[in-house]
Amino acid sequence: MKFKKILIANRSEIARRVVRSAHECGYQTITIASPHDGNALYVREAGEFHSLRGNTPSESYLDVAQVLTIAKKAKADAVHPGYGFLSENAYFSDACAKAGIKFIGPTPEAIDLLGDKTKARTLAKKLGVPTPGGTTEALRDEVEAVAIAQKIGYPVMLKAAAGGGGKGMRIVESESGIPEGLQRAKSEALSSFGDDRVYIEKYITSPRHIEFQILADSYGNAIHLGERECSIQRRNQKLIEESPSVVLSASMRKEMGDAAISLIKEAKYEGAGTVEFLVDAAGKYYFLEVNTRLQVEHPVTEFVTGMDLVREQFRIAEGEKLGMQQKDIFTRGHSIEARIQAEDVLNDFLPSLGKISYVRHPGGAFVRNDSALFEGMEVSGFYDSLLSKLIVWDLDRSKAIRRMQRALEEMKIAGVSTTIPFARFVMENKTFQECDLSTKFVEDEFTQEVRDALHQKYIDTNANAFLGVRSYSNAKRKRKLFAGIE
Repeated sequence: MKFKKILIANRSEIARRVVRSAHECGYQTITIASPHDGNALYVREAGEFHSLRGNTPSESYLDVAQVLTIAKKAKADAVHPGYGFLSENAYFSDACAKAGIKFIGPTPEAIDLLGDKTKARTLAKKLGVPTPGGTTEALRDEVEAVAIAQKIGYPVMLKAAAGGGGKGMRIVESESGIPEGLQRAKSEALSSFGDDRVYIEKYITSPRHIEFQILADSYGNAIHLGERECSIQRRNQKLIEESPSVVLSASMRKEMGDAAISLIKEAKYEGAGTVEFLVDAAGKYYFLEVNTRLQVEHPVTEFVTGMDLVREQFRIAEGEKLGMQQKDIFTRGHSIEARIQAEDVLNDFLPSLGKISYVRHPGGAFVRNDSALFEGMEVSGFYDSLLSKLIVWDLDRSKAIRRMQRALEEMKIAGVSTTIPFARFVMENKTFQECDLSTKFVEDEFTQEVRDALHQKYIDTNANAFLGVRSYSNAKRKRKLFAGIE
């Protein structure tokens, strides 16, 4: 089936990114927007736009009936869910099929099997893929959580069975932390995914987080496009991603890639997906989860492979075969992505809300900026804090780091605080440059002393130079207009 019209059931930078590939493929595009997003760039760039009722995500982008009503009214052939929201919702995938609209992603059965982390863990164990100790069923109550934690040993991780993106996850160091940790994990899981089921697993201290990008068609063919290193995180949400990971040997890459493909094939998966692993200090890997959707960090894989993953999603959804085997996949060079969030890095990465008063995007060879930013844009507390994804490529990792440094120096955002200073710190950090990474990087390296130093090094000095002022008093006056510039 060849598509004519595609509805993008998402917002912000991912909606813009899907619209672009759709237009290159000759499709007409339909976008949707809540009242907060009525003036967003993706709305202006699509061929057709429809308004959503409701202010909160649950009242708008997560309202399956409302989204499908628009899709049918607009005569969409297919729906691309982006990431987040309904992208890993088996009910939505099934509802699209019943409405005669193609869901660009896995079948409901595959989402139910792999998107549900407890079921995915069960499948991994069946296939002999290493998994951390823990449960393969949702926890019934605190008593059960305490009993299992005592058996597998602290620290433990309480994790939402549905969804991803670091939501519904809590590290618990001792029995006293179980009640509050479980309550918070369940509450956040329900708010983010409409599903409050939580399971427990052994927390692996200071691991590396490595994931494999998968493509699979409906004919049983599956390949991986190499790995991404995503170890730099805060609150279990990724901040810096890169490909390839320098820690993997060729043999380990093959073993982990084969394990990822075995899971995908067993689940009869189709489309783009990601199989995630943790690698401990001894080099042993453990299955973490499957994200049954396109990932935020997919551009780094696109840079090193030269492939458009959204276009591949379209081809697979239209019923085409992959047209390539694992032996045909080669990667070249090194790519790094920095997520630019509306967060105050000097204040524990708390969200920063306000109106964007100025934007300067970076440019140059092999610099990609997937952004939703425009001057006058309101950054609200309703949605994820991601503003932009800055991605670079070069022939090797050291050159890619330098290119990212230069791009970050060029990038300017005024009106809210952002994670640009943190990204600049990472690129200059010796531990990062030597690739001695773990998920504890922020805790170990981004200390309060470092945060205090950043204010002068990256924020005060950079803002003064940008605004063309020399005295602090004059800079302070002008910063009232350019609040939060970085």
